[in-house]
Amino acid sequence: MSKEKKVEQITDMEQDFGQWFTDVVIRAELIAYSGAKGFFVLRPYGYAIWENMQAMLDRRFKELGHENVSMPLLIPESLLQMEKDHVDGFAPECAWVTFGGSEELEERLCIRPTSEVLFCDHWAQVVKSWRDLPKLYNQWCSVLRWEKSTRPFLRHREFLWQEGHTLHATAEEALEETEQMLEVYAELYEDYLAMPVIRGRKTEKEKFAGAERTYAVECMMHDKKALQAGTSHYFGDGFAKAFNIAFSDKNNVLTAPFETSWGLSTRSIGGIIMTHGDNNGLSLPPRIAPVQAVVIPIAAHKEGVLEKAGELTERLKAVGVRVKCDTSDQSPGWKFAENEMKGVPLRIEIGPKDIENNQCIAARRDTGDKLPISLSELEETVNKLLEDIQKDMFKRAKENLITNTRAAKSIDEAKDIMAKHGGFIETMWCGKLECEEKMKEDVGVSSRCIPFEQKNIGSTCAICSDTADTMVVWGVAY
Repeated sequence: MSKEKKVEQITDMEQDFGQWFTDVVIRAELIAYSGAKGFFVLRPYGYAIWENMQAMLDRRFKELGHENVSMPLLIPESLLQMEKDHVDGFAPECAWVTFGGSEELEERLCIRPTSEVLFCDHWAQVVKSWRDLPKLYNQWCSVLRWEKSTRPFLRHREFLWQEGHTLHATAEEALEETEQMLEVYAELYEDYLAMPVIRGRKTEKEKFAGAERTYAVECMMHDKKALQAGTSHYFGDGFAKAFNIAFSDKNNVLTAPFETSWGLSTRSIGGIIMTHGDNNGLSLPPRIAPVQAVVIPIAAHKEGVLEKAGELTERLKAVGVRVKCDTSDQSPGWKFAENEMKGVPLRIEIGPKDIENNQCIAARRDTGDKLPISLSELEETVNKLLEDIQKDMFKRAKENLITNTRAAKSIDEAKDIMAKHGGFIETMWCGKLECEEKMKEDVGVSSRCIPFEQKNIGSTCAICSDTADTMVVWGVAY
């Protein structure tokens, strides 16, 4: 792809990756700042990306038997206090309502940072028999966490997400659900967002507050940092016992059920930007792009050009391509740059000479390559190009992940890798907390996950040299 920079309002990512990210978010009209610090406006184009992700996930959830519900926004403090580890984990991020109108409330109410306790309170009322299980629920909503420092998409005080909550008769069913939903997230990232993931389990230190096990999908960004892209939690029966949820099993024995929760948020849009974007702006994978192709008339004032551009647009719409025709009075060069900025995967140019030759010109956003398309083969060729773009974007992101993941057999090797290359480090680990904390202190990396796909990098812990049979991926995380 051409390295020529076409949008001067964007800072070069090589100069300042953080400022580049913010510039893209604002210039591509994904997000705007609001009057309340740490709260952002998700603009129509940004929301459209979320809607496409939401549609895929909602379809998969329902295929797997889940139902959508809506829980209250506010949580009584007494309810939140019923699961100690959970409330301790979220206490620093809670925002509280203490007045209703002009009257002080008898009990303060927490604006939900997550909804486990609300679901548990509900299930305690409605689950009585094994026939009531499983409960497979999902909620689309916003949550509020009082982050000290915020950043568009990556850390909002209020953000959109989905949170799944399920209740099962057996631990085996709950564990199967936990792993199954992690795989749904991996499918979204790899098949739709063209982002390769590492699937794995979080360490005890990094697991979700109140969970017995937390699984995660981890992605590598263009700057070699990690993004925790989605999590799935197995709670065992701890929440059920805390909230007095019990059911009569088939032998009429009163039993505590087993619970899961899993969530994915608009932070994933930040991941798309940082995985695929460049110095000209966004580059969106076709399967998730709000607009997959833009038709741009060249010399639009000449006879027949606008009509032909409209005809091509309608033909592509008819075969399911999300397409628009840019008939604004801006110059073609401006339109090219603007649609590149917004990451539209494919640009279709049509002018008088193209009409004479019964062709149009297609330009790929990801590579900048241009090629003629016979108008008689428009639909077939455009759909093939979109699939090629999708596959090639995933391939490049996968190469970035592989190239920037390195193994280390000692903490000195890990330090050297971080100093020279950055990226992910794979080491063996003995399982001790002090070794995990030493990696953070000495190397500046946190454990990202214990991958399902283990590698044998040796038989001793890279930090303390004790016997180890667990491989961990470490990295600097957003």
